[in-house]
Amino acid sequence: MFDFLTLKSEAFGLDISDASLKIAKLEKKRGRLKLVSHGETFIREGLVRNGEIKNKEMLVKTIKKAISEVKGEKLKTKYVIVSLPEEKAFMEAIQMPQIPEEDLKSAVVYEAENHIPMPIEEVCLDSQIIPAISNHLDHQDVLLVAFPKKIIEFYTECLKESGLKPIVFEIESLATSRSLIKDEVSSYPILIIDFGATTTSFVIFSGYSVRYTFSLPFSSQKLTEDIARFLKIDLDKAEKLKTKIGLEFKNSKDDKEIQCALEKTSNELIGEIKKHIDYYYSHISHEHLPGKERGIKKILLCGGGANLKGLDDFLFRELSLPVEFGNPWVNILSEKKKEKASLSLEESLKHATSLGLALRGVKDK
Repeated sequence: MFDFLTLKSEAFGLDISDASLKIAKLEKKRGRLKLVSHGETFIREGLVRNGEIKNKEMLVKTIKKAISEVKGEKLKTKYVIVSLPEEKAFMEAIQMPQIPEEDLKSAVVYEAENHIPMPIEEVCLDSQIIPAISNHLDHQDVLLVAFPKKIIEFYTECLKESGLKPIVFEIESLATSRSLIKDEVSSYPILIIDFGATTTSFVIFSGYSVRYTFSLPFSSQKLTEDIARFLKIDLDKAEKLKTKIGLEFKNSKDDKEIQCALEKTSNELIGEIKKHIDYYYSHISHEHLPGKERGIKKILLCGGGANLKGLDDFLFRELSLPVEFGNPWVNILSEKKKEKASLSLEESLKHATSLGLALRGVKDK
């Protein structure tokens, strides 16, 4: 078994994506949390592709640069909690018999072979009991997480050469949901949409756990490329048009042209989301949510692309679900004391995963 889901040492969060490194460090003083260090450093194109490190030497240099340029307090710890790319992970909530926890680990390893679409000897494996939000009958739900060993080994080598000591690797969706779901519990399913620079991740969270995830090659950059291709203009001009208009189409000539440029991609996006939601609904019966709280009740947006103009209204129209911008501070700042976030909401939406990783570093302290 591998350590995806437990933690014993203080650490900062490091979110590694294809396009950037994001760092966040929280500190607990007198029972209150404060963001003491944060930063974002862009990664040269091609160093990380689809979650796989392609140029270790250059990425090591980029990590060292990111650490040296953090805003706030200088990082004093070498211990780090690192995100793993959603598109390379396998995660599933499985049913197991009601057996003692000490016997569960070995039983899960045996059962995992029936679920993981990879040879068991080629993956790092971890599991965690999902507490019941409503009475289970004769079983318990267990979150099963698996990730290719080779990719983790490469990440580990890269981090150690950067002078860091990784103590936990965590799938992006687990960190993101920790930062956005109040008290990490919901009595109904919530769809989190994380619009990244190169991919968009979708996370369905209910009860006390992530229940279903999927990723699509949809991003804000893809929209820029669609506009440039359709209008036969360069990427800089396309980016300006996208920023100005987004998905908030009106009746001007520019709006109509942008709408035509993005129609195919946006329709494909909605079709894929609906397909995965239907699949989730077909497997939801074992969650034992209270009453009739089985349908997704709202969408939370995060990621750098979440600020695209008109995106929230577009999703509301197409999916008929309330859409909100996620609040990455919901488990950090106290509402009663009216504390002010260190980053604006717009900026912090990009840091939802790194803040979730940082929360992992202090939650048991």
